[in-house]
Parts: sequence; C-alpha cells; structure tokens
Amino acid sequence: MSDTAHDPIEYFLEDMTHHGRNVRTYEAYERVLGQFETFLTTERNASPETATYRDCMAWVHDLRSQHAESTIATYASYLNRFYSYLERVGRHDENPMGLVIEEMDESIDTSPARRDISLPEMQAFVSGLAHPLHRSIVITLLKTGLRSGELCNLDLYDLNLSGEQYWDPRPQIDGQTGSLYVSPDHTYGERSGGVERTASNKRKRETIVPIDDELEGALRRWLAIRPDTQSRAEPVFLSTEDRWGRRLTPDHVHHIVTRYTREAGWYRSGGGARENVTPHYFRHFFTTHLRDRTGDRGIVKYLRGDVADDIIDTYTHNWGDRVRSTYLEHIYSVATS
Repeated sequence: MSDTAHDPIEYFLEDMTHHGRNVRTYEAYERVLGQFETFLTTERNASPETATYRDCMAWVHDLRSQHAESTIATYASYLNRFYSYLERVGRHDENPMGLVIEEMDESIDTSPARRDISLPEMQAFVSGLAHPLHRSIVITLLKTGLRSGELCNLDLYDLNLSGEQYWDPRPQIDGQTGSLYVSPDHTYGERSGGVERTASNKRKRETIVPIDDELEGALRRWLAIRPDTQSRAEPVFLSTEDRWGRRLTPDHVHHIVTRYTREAGWYRSGGGARENVTPHYFRHFFTTHLRDRTGDRGIVKYLRGDVADDIIDTYTHNWGDRVRSTYLEHIYSVATS
C-alpha cells in the first residue's frame, strides 16, 4: 500500500476497484493514464504529480495527430476525472485539466442548468473591477464572445480603434475603424506572426468583431499603462505580475477571472462547468444575450466563429452594413455608469 500511496495513478485505480468499476473501465483508464504518464516523461520532463495546464494541453495537442476528435474527448474526460478525484481527496492542489476541458467544451449554449446571471448582476460585477488589465479582459470577453485563447492571441495590429493609435492595423481591418480581427491561423505550439503560440484559435475562417465605445474605452485605459514587451508580435494583453511584460496565456486569464468570480460567489473549487463562472461562461453570456436581443442567430454565429461557410461568407461580405450596425444597435453595456 505504501507504493500505491505515492503513485497517484495507482491510488486512483485502486479506488476505482473499491467503487466497483468493471474490468473494462479499469483497463481503459489504466491504458490512457499510462499513455499520459509516458508522454509527460518523454516529452515534457514532468510527471502526473507536477503536470500543469500547459502539459495537459500539449498532451491533447499531441493526441490530435493520432486520433479522431471523439476519441480525444474521451481521453480528455478520463484525465479530467483523474485530476478532479485527486483534487477532491486532497492529493492534488488543482485540476490542471479543468481549463483544458473548458477550452474544448462548446456545448454551453444548450445547457439549461448553467448558472443564470442577469445583466444587472453582471454590470455590478464588472463595475467592481478596478485593475485596467483585469477590467479590459472581462469586458473584451463579455462583449466579443472570444475564447480565452483567442483573447491571448490578440496582437496590437489586430485592433483598429476609432481614435488615434500608435500602430498600423493589419490589412484585413485597415479602414474599418472600431474593429477587432480574430485570426484562424494561430495554433498551440506552432509559430504565427513571428512567435510560437501558447493557445489555439478554434476558427476555420477569419472573423471581424465590432468594438463599441465602452470596449474601446476599457482597451485604451489598459493600453495607456501596458508594459513594454520584448515580443515582436506586440501582444495586446501582457502580464503585470510574475511574467511581467509577457503574453498572457489562457491559464493566466482563467486565474484572473476566477479570482473575482470566487469573491462574487460564482466559483468554487470542485464545482462543475454548469455552476462555476469562468472565462468560457462569458462566451455563453455573450451568445445568449446578443441572440435574444437581435433575434439573428446568423450574426451571433458569425461573431462566435462557428463553422458554417455559408453564414461566414454572407456576413464577411456584408460586415459594414449588417453585422456592425446590428451589433452596435443591440450590444449591451456591461458596466454601470
């Protein structure tokens, strides 16, 4: 028992047998967790005890070269259950797969049991955010529907603000003031824009999202104090803490958001995706509120970056007339005056 006590995988598998799991289930978990441990040892110089979000994300990325998406989702759920169990029994401080699963989860729009936060409640929450970086992150997520990885991948030239700015926007949005460009080209672990990316943009096609006055104000307040960076890509969102001046990662965004949602009573350790308010919840909030206000599912799908070539082609060619005007007419304010 002493050896088992020091091996988290053996500890987990032993408890599976105590809970009456059948042999087939046991063997499936044993195989997948063994493969994960081998990957950590050979590719990441890590172990299940020391694995971080980035280690888990690298494993999922590696699986994509070998398996179908359905298989990857199954393997990820095994690892998530493994770490959730270790967290509950006090064998691990935090579930590093939690954010990975959140990034993989795109089923939130049809989840009737998900926490329901009203617009006035959200406005009160946002109004309590004083730090310009934290406030701009939350407002950007709430008003664009971006995934946290897409937010982290934003570079200065992906923004074209309505007033003066010290950078030139990329050609795709040159002349389209008050807009934000989401590239389909960024993939975890690969180089784009001259740098290696720490997150993926899960879009098959480019998306241009309008920026209203409230979002522009939040971005300008952040950019006024944004640290200098050594990155040639000039990331929009940089760390002001331990990784000063370096691009934020989804893990950082998750911790920034949950620091505040925990204080608001909207997040608890061990809580499920339907209960906890994380960066991905803001995408759900954006989707439901803008869809209800506009009655136009097509525009919302375009802004979310959902894969549908006919919808994307239609709105890409009609961005200035329909998408922008509809968005600006119906987008909600997220901060009380």
